[in-house]
Amino acid sequence: MLPVLFLLCGSLAAAGSISDGKPVGTAVLLLLFVLLAVAHSPLVFPRTTEASEAQRLSAADGRPIVYWRPGCKYCLRLRLRLGRRARQFYWVDIWRDPAGAAVVRAANGGDETVPTVVVSGRPFVNPDPAWVRERLSPSA
Repeated sequence: MLPVLFLLCGSLAAAGSISDGKPVGTAVLLLLFVLLAVAHSPLVFPRTTEASEAQRLSAADGRPIVYWRPGCKYCLRLRLRLGRRARQFYWVDIWRDPAGAAVVRAANGGDETVPTVVVSGRPFVNPDPAWVRERLSPSA
């Protein structure tokens, strides 16, 4: 919903700016709102999994779980730095999954600090993306 609101607001702002005869300013304004929409979009991230399913799958194959939420700049940074390898993780959107939010709160003393990456049952809060890439097994 938030990305759609960014696009609507950007379109309205751009329409007002274009009527003032400022095409460069309009383009910059529209680009800003599109970037905000992309940053808050769950479409940027791999398919989300429910926390219980992610935990079950991770226990079976050892792949890490990433707990995230839309709009988090650190989650976006992690996602972008992982590139294609991001699909090899299990992603849990804590805003859509209350059980995932509970896991994050338990790992962070009651706070919903994301990204929280769980590797071999141990949570790591906002880890360096290079470190996270190293946690993938060669077979993953």
